[in-house]
Amino acid sequence: MALGATFAALRHRNYRIWAAAGFVSVIGTWMQVLGVNWYVLAETGSATSMGFTVLLQALPTLVLSVWGGALADRLPAKPLLIGAQAAHALLAAGLAVVALTGTGGLPAIFAISLATGAVSAIEGPVMGRWASTLVDRESLGNALALGSLTNSAGRILGMSLGAVVVAVVGPALLFAANSVSFVAVVVALFAVREGERHAGGPAAADPAPADGGIRAGFRYLSRQPVVLVALALSFVLGSLGRNYQVTMAAMSDGPLHGGVSGYGLLSTVFAVGTVLGALFAARRADLGYAVLVGAGLLASGLQIVAGLAPGTLSFAAVILPVAAAAVVIDTTVGARAQLDTDYAMRGRVLAALAVTGSVSAAVGAPLLGWLAEHAGPRQTLVLAGTVTAAATAVAGVALDRLRERRLAHRLTRVLAAPAARPVRRVAATAARVVRPAGAGLDAVSAVALPRPTVLAGVAPVALPGAAAGARPGTGRLRSSRAARPAQDCAACAPHRGRRRSRWTELRSPLAHRDGCPAA
Repeated sequence: MALGATFAALRHRNYRIWAAAGFVSVIGTWMQVLGVNWYVLAETGSATSMGFTVLLQALPTLVLSVWGGALADRLPAKPLLIGAQAAHALLAAGLAVVALTGTGGLPAIFAISLATGAVSAIEGPVMGRWASTLVDRESLGNALALGSLTNSAGRILGMSLGAVVVAVVGPALLFAANSVSFVAVVVALFAVREGERHAGGPAAADPAPADGGIRAGFRYLSRQPVVLVALALSFVLGSLGRNYQVTMAAMSDGPLHGGVSGYGLLSTVFAVGTVLGALFAARRADLGYAVLVGAGLLASGLQIVAGLAPGTLSFAAVILPVAAAAVVIDTTVGARAQLDTDYAMRGRVLAALAVTGSVSAAVGAPLLGWLAEHAGPRQTLVLAGTVTAAATAVAGVALDRLRERRLAHRLTRVLAAPAARPVRRVAATAARVVRPAGAGLDAVSAVALPRPTVLAGVAPVALPGAAAGARPGTGRLRSSRAARPAQDCAACAPHRGRRRSRWTELRSPLAHRDGCPAA
């Protein structure tokens, strides 16, 4: 199957099956998210209650993800994933029953949301570890980028379809459709060929402890400073630079005067930006730490610019690349967390990544909301962008030092490369043109520098490193060409001055004919 570098992971049959099933499931998931939010808002008329529902789905990640990571590293993945899909399908069907009959009301919706979050918290590390074996190591970064693309496109399509369906027939159909979508994932699990799965990667030099528990995962991560710095940077960027659902709403309702329609436009633009960011990440052959730092600095700088945007359209123009950079950051952190750690610990590393994302959202969203309310939306964006830019710069220096100062070595190699020689030659030629022979330092030394006192009968002492032929008292060494005997150049005297410098096109007074001993 001939595919370009952007879709390199789709060369693997197992990944093609999994990506197609995942796309169907993501569409159903976002349809359910919209349906739950609309149902709670319609029943209560309170945005706070809607936010409480979202919190109930995210809260289990903080507690149960580490357990899910330990299970992912110890138990076979396929039975766990099949059980998780069955649980998701039953919970979605329960939401459909509540929406149709009203049985249980809001308490039932809250309970199902909490249970859904618990299943997702355990399922996430298992699915991430298992999905990483569907492609080879070289295609893992591309597979993660395509996963981001699938999620972004599924979100746009799911929210769009969900908005139409909920307006026509209500949210019950959305919940039922999501329940059916999990069948596609179960079918894909059985369709994957076990013989074509890839090994997770070479074992690390420091293997995982035998107990395979949660504490072993924490001990392993404590010995991975590069991964810890990447996770810390992900937390800062996620908390202060990623919660644009809050800042976009504050800007649209405040200084931009866009209202609900403006917020809808900004949300659409942000979603399009995530698709573009996923495509960019998919085209990158190597998602390294330089990409992470560069994307962090770009997103931080544009966040400051967004705070100064005068209108909705200009704000949307800045939000587009910010969303793209956010996806690049997430994809790069996910790729490095898996590629730079032992496969035996991958489930627990993915659990730590999930916890980092949940904590950053739980901390950043209320903090940005409080700042927007008390300091103003524009000031909040500028302040948060400044903090994230500083944190990204510090993380970049730390990563460079932890990885043996590769940036300094790279700059040294660039300056010493043959491509830099013409630059040095031009500079030297320009110096000779500006300061002709016999001028410059001679004149300065004759005027400004004191002449050394020579005692009678005592020969002048040569400075260390001074060549024979140096003129005492001038402070300047004679040219090696000027110190050569004049008779060596008698034969080519008529030819002097006929050669031109290839850099300055000026005639050189020291040019010699080919074969001259002084040449």
